Amino acid sequence: MHFTSEKRLDDGVIEREFTLGEVPGILWTPAVPPVSAVPPASEPSAAAPLLLLGHPPLGLDKMYPRLAARARQAVADGFAAATIELPGSGTRPRSAVTDRARADLRRAMAAGETVTDDIVDRLVLPLVEQAVPEWRAALDALLSLPGIGGPVGYSGGVISVGVRLAVVEPRVSAAVLFAGSLVPRAVFEEARQVTIPLHVLLQWDDEGNDRQAALDLFDAFGSEEKSLHANMGGHAGVPESAGEGAARFFARHLR
Repeated sequence: MHFTSEKRLDDGVIEREFTLGEVPGILWTPAVPPVSAVPPASEPSAAAPLLLLGHPPLGLDKMYPRLAARARQAVADGFAAATIELPGSGTRPRSAVTDRARADLRRAMAAGETVTDDIVDRLVLPLVEQAVPEWRAALDALLSLPGIGGPVGYSGGVISVGVRLAVVEPRVSAAVLFAGSLVPRAVFEEARQVTIPLHVLLQWDDEGNDRQAALDLFDAFGSEEKSLHANMGGHAGVPESAGEGAARFFARHLR
């Protein structure tokens, strides 16, 4: 992990951009103690739990205002927070296969046609296959930093990435997922293997997701503790109370 910039935000949060190989990312931590400070052996500091902030594949620059707001709240709640750029987003190389799948998806939705499993697989599976190992590599690097420790939570982003990460990464102890319906059948089956506590947000009138498919996925999760929080409105209409509920969820499970 190579840090490329550092700045103190107006609320005292330290924001540092980094690269991990070719993958850009951002880390937010409390200003005191600084992440770079190594405490004396006789005075160990408590390590902050870590929240991994997922996001749609729209690029960190475009998503930055929302990510920074979420990160500031996470730090205020006692967590460190981090995110990485998804494959094919921002300055990362685009995938011709994914671009064709995205164009096919838009044509099907514009025509009111059923979105086929083939389109969903071509659009989502390559992203999951590449993004999840990158999240795990980022987790290795982040947990090696002074002042950051477990447990770890995953919040938001592409739900298929969250499902796969919850299955394969034992260091992730709890997750908040944003319900979506463009989930490959292979990932749907993986959902049955998820056992960590889940807090799932669903926009009841989401214009981009099939409500019943999202409900079916929630039903498939194998977690003994899972809660579904549905709110009226479209994709961009998530109420402020939804974030407050997610914060309470992580406070219970990452302390």
